Amino acid sequence: QVQLVESGGGLVQPGGSLRLSCAASGSIFSIAAMGWYRQAPGKQRELVATITSGGTTNYADSEKGRFTISRDNAKNTVYLQMNSLKPEDTAVYYCNADGRIASPFQRRFISWGQGTQVTVSS
Repeated sequence: QVQLVESGGGLVQPGGSLRLSCAASGSIFSIAAMGWYRQAPGKQRELVATITSGGTTNYADSEKGRFTISRDNAKNTVYLQMNSLKPEDTAVYYCNADGRIASPFQRRFISWGQGTQVTVSS
């Protein structure tokens, strides 16, 4: 009922930048929080950053100071600006949304995007 579509991934050299976007669509009543997670080969999925509808942000220590998460509530879209990228940032990045659908009964939903590949390599 709610779908997330990520974009902006790709290949970038160490020290470069990428901007990821994720748009939520469907019968959405509200979204309390959106975030980015990533999963590298051989590792479990980990949190990158989250942002609430009120603008409260949370970052993982590994990327704090390099990444910036932002949100356009009107468009149900979340962004991740990634600067000073390192090879260890290479992973599939997944968008997440936690909210309530418009029907039935404003039921809570948690949705994930299909992921976008980010590769940092020279």
